Amino acid sequence: MKEIQVMDVMEAVGKMCIKANTELPQDVRNKLEQAMAEETSSSAKEVLRQLLENADLAMETKLPLCQDCGLAVFFVEVGDDIKVVGGNLREAINEGVRKGYAEGYLRKSACDPLTRVNTGDGTPAVVHFDLVPGDKLKIVFMPKGGGAENMSRVTMLAPAQGWEGIKNFVINRVAEAGPNPCPPTVIGIGIGGTFEHSAKLAKKSLMRNLEDTHSDPEIAAREKELEEALNALGIGPMGLGGKTTVLGVKINMEPCHLASLPLAVNVQCHSQRHEEVVL
Repeated sequence: MKEIQVMDVMEAVGKMCIKANTELPQDVRNKLEQAMAEETSSSAKEVLRQLLENADLAMETKLPLCQDCGLAVFFVEVGDDIKVVGGNLREAINEGVRKGYAEGYLRKSACDPLTRVNTGDGTPAVVHFDLVPGDKLKIVFMPKGGGAENMSRVTMLAPAQGWEGIKNFVINRVAEAGPNPCPPTVIGIGIGGTFEHSAKLAKKSLMRNLEDTHSDPEIAAREKELEEALNALGIGPMGLGGKTTVLGVKINMEPCHLASLPLAVNVQCHSQRHEEVVL
């Protein structure tokens, strides 16, 4: 059985926190450049140019892409042939967050829901564990900003509403959100499971590469259908109008109860910050 030291986990997480907050993923940059080339609105082009310039400055200065450095969210795949030694895995992740947010001078946004007192170190992180075959520990990190997260919703549709009900809900959610989540956004959609699992599916879909195509041709077609419908809203970059309201739509779908149709829409801002490591 492979052994992984908690100190290695802590160091890796600390570096991920800094990198994700300061380096725009290449797939997101490619989408922004493509959008700028295709935009016809001068204001939309200018916003996209500024977003790319901001990404360059963040890379050069190692300052955050956005002042909202997010709540730390992790999806962790734990191989059933590994053993974490030297401490607790969850606490190692939290310690890595403390380290990364302190050393990277990242804004700490975790606070008590009612008193609003800040925890002071960016923790506790939101950690989703999955047990998988193999001898690897895969950690995927997303700093989730409040503006985009606030525009996200979970609903329970009637089964008879089907795809049209899903499509209408997603379009209405993005239209109502307007400029609030700092478009162009990425829309993660979870369909199926249960109330809480649909939200997890939606958030996990945001970890996908923006340039990929879903392995299921039917779902891939629905992603494209939604992307075209959302961009037709004309909200545009930062809500100033244009052809680019979303950079992409990603769907995760799993079976659900025969009496239910759970649906979650998780909105992500234009930065689409995420990072992963395999130990």
